Amino acid sequence: MNTLKRQFFNYLISTGIDEDLAKYLNVIVLLVGLLLLIFLIDFIIKKLIIQAFSNFSSRTKTNFDDLLVANKVPRNIAHIIPFIVALKFIPDIFEDFKDFEIFVEKCLQVFSILLTLWVVRSLLNTLKAYLKTLSRLKDKPIDSYIQVFMIFAWTVGVFSAIAIITGIPFIKFITGMGAISAVILLVFKDTILGFVASMQVAINDMVRIGDWVTFEKYGADGDVIEINLATVKVQNFDKTITTIPPYALISDSFKNWRGMSSSEGRRIKRALFIKQDGVKYLSKDAVEELKKIQLISAYLENRQKDIDAYNNNNAIDKSLLLNGRNLTNLGVFRKYIDSYLNNHSAINKDMMIMVRQLAPTTQGIPLEIYAFSSDKRWANYEYIIADIFDHLIAAMPYFDLEIFELPNNSSFKA
Repeated sequence: MNTLKRQFFNYLISTGIDEDLAKYLNVIVLLVGLLLLIFLIDFIIKKLIIQAFSNFSSRTKTNFDDLLVANKVPRNIAHIIPFIVALKFIPDIFEDFKDFEIFVEKCLQVFSILLTLWVVRSLLNTLKAYLKTLSRLKDKPIDSYIQVFMIFAWTVGVFSAIAIITGIPFIKFITGMGAISAVILLVFKDTILGFVASMQVAINDMVRIGDWVTFEKYGADGDVIEINLATVKVQNFDKTITTIPPYALISDSFKNWRGMSSSEGRRIKRALFIKQDGVKYLSKDAVEELKKIQLISAYLENRQKDIDAYNNNNAIDKSLLLNGRNLTNLGVFRKYIDSYLNNHSAINKDMMIMVRQLAPTTQGIPLEIYAFSSDKRWANYEYIIADIFDHLIAAMPYFDLEIFELPNNSSFKA
């Protein structure tokens, strides 16, 4: 380059051009030539490297190298060789213009920082895409970790660029930044909070991608589809997207349905409110009538024998039903529900099945069903509940019971 520079300069002088003008023309021609050379080298190297990566990735079983190509890692690496060429020849081109040489070299140094960041970003995006393909990491907040590394890399890059432009050594520049650390903390407050929250969420395993969460404060009720430093995205069941700041997962209360999803059943917890004035003792005739119900016929037979034996042994006066031991229509109905649930094909028999009577209220006596459906899918789960309660509401008149309803116009008809 130095020989070519001298030859072209001497040629310009021989044509009678002023020496100063010859220097400028010489620099311009050499700079244009260098730019053309750089673009040519960049084009060739880029083609060769991309082709080499593509050929290599097609022969391997892993998809990591395919992701490298997809995220333009070879393309960004290809820029390194033309950059080295430019850095080598710039001093020769601007030998007669030292101030401009310093300026151009600083620009190239800043560009080297940008080029490094491009390569790092491509590698991190590749790593992120690859980690998401691993089944054990699909539900982890990979985006948050990658963003933290990128923020750190960009911060170091920006500080390095400023240090190069100002001519201040990097270490001295960093130590001087302590004076404005408060401003930096203020600017990156949400990022810092998001990072800390993401770390706590990951360490405590509070939320994973794919979890069904309910966050009433933000109106979120659906599946987590993304976790990053700035937001946690929840796709609601109506297909809308709710964004939640990560630190809200730490500071506020929310419900994660993962435990239900990973369990063997989905809980059914619902009550029938029964009119209190319909509860009564059962006469022998009433018991005999209820024995026709197959689910409880054996229970009534055995239970009635035990009650009769007790009353006979204790000489109980049964002219009044209140005396001694008796069956009630509510108690028999409760046993019927228990038998019905234990024979229902959609109820998980390995999990708790309970029918309990809660404290009486102004709306009647709550008879609560506590059980677990084997099918956890929402639509099927709702169908199972509806099927169970349809049957029980229709069965109540057979036990001479009524469900409580607030008075309406039909309640006052003659």
